[in-house]
Amino acid sequence: MADAGNIDRQIDGKRSSRDLAGAVATLAERQHGVVARWQLLIIVGPDWIDHKLRLGRLLPLYRAVYALGHRQATREMRWMAAVLAGGPGAVLSHQNAGAHWGLCGAWGSIDVTVADRRRPKPGIRFHRSTLAADEITIHDGIPITTVPRTIFDLAANSDQRQVERAINEAEINRLWDELSLHDLLDRYPGRPGTGNVRAALRRRNEGASHTKSDLEEFFLAFAERWGLPRPETNVYVEGLEVDCVWREQRVVIEVDSWEFHRTRAAFERDREKSRILQAAGWRCVAVTHRQLEEAAEDLARDVRRLLATATLAA
Repeated sequence: MADAGNIDRQIDGKRSSRDLAGAVATLAERQHGVVARWQLLIIVGPDWIDHKLRLGRLLPLYRAVYALGHRQATREMRWMAAVLAGGPGAVLSHQNAGAHWGLCGAWGSIDVTVADRRRPKPGIRFHRSTLAADEITIHDGIPITTVPRTIFDLAANSDQRQVERAINEAEINRLWDELSLHDLLDRYPGRPGTGNVRAALRRRNEGASHTKSDLEEFFLAFAERWGLPRPETNVYVEGLEVDCVWREQRVVIEVDSWEFHRTRAAFERDREKSRILQAAGWRCVAVTHRQLEEAAEDLARDVRRLLATATLAA
C-alpha cells in the first residue's frame, strides 16, 4: 500500500511546479514573451532555469535574457529583451524609444539607457545616465523614457527639422506629459541638442501666445475667408462649453494653441469632452493655430466636407 504522506508530497510537488511555471508564463506575457535570469531567480531556483534551457523551453537572446518558448520575434520583443539585458532600472531610449512612441523610425542598434556602466552587447547601444523619476514610464509593457525626455535625447543626434517632426507627431497623437521640454531645458541647460530643442520650440510655439478668444476670432476670420458657414462660438453643448459649433450639422470645432507642456489633467478633460460629445452624436474636431496659418486651404476643404457629410447624414 502506497504511503499516503508520500503521495501528498508528490501531488504538492506537481502543483508547486505548475504554479511556478504559471508565474513565469505570466511574467513573460507581460514582457512580450521574454524574461531575465535575475527576474526568474525571484520565482524559481537556478536548477529550474538550467533544466528549461536544456529542454529548449528557454531560448537565450542575450546573456541571461531568454524568450519563453518558440515565439515569433517581434520588434517589441527585441526591445524588451534589450532593456532586460541592461538590468534593473534600464529603459528603452533615444531612437528606439522614439519609434515605440511613434515619433520617428528605428534602425541600427537598440538604444537602452542605464544608470551604471554595462559591458557592450551585440545589437545594443547603452547610454549611461541617471534619469529622474518623471523622465521614465512604461509604454505597452516596456520601460521607456517619457515623450519629452525621448525628444530631448533625439535632439542630440538630429537636426532642428527632425526634432520639429518628432514634436509634431507628439502633438498629433496628443502625447502630453506633466514634464515639458522647457522643464528639461532648465534641468539640463548644457546638454548636446538643447539648441535644436530651443529652435524647434520657437518654431512650434508660434501663435502659442494667442489667447483663447484670439484664436476663436482667428477661426471666424478663417471661416469667412473660405466661405464656410459662420459657427456659434463659446456656447454649451451637452452641458459642455465648446469653442465653435454648427448645431444643425452637429459638428464641434475646438481651437487650440500648441502647448506641449499641457498637464495630464488637461489631457484627460479634453478626452472626456470628446467622448461625451461623440457618444451624443456630435462630430468633434480639434484645430490648431498652426493649421489655421499654414494649412488653411486643406483645413477649409476638410471642414467643408465634414459639414456636407453631416448634413447628408441628418
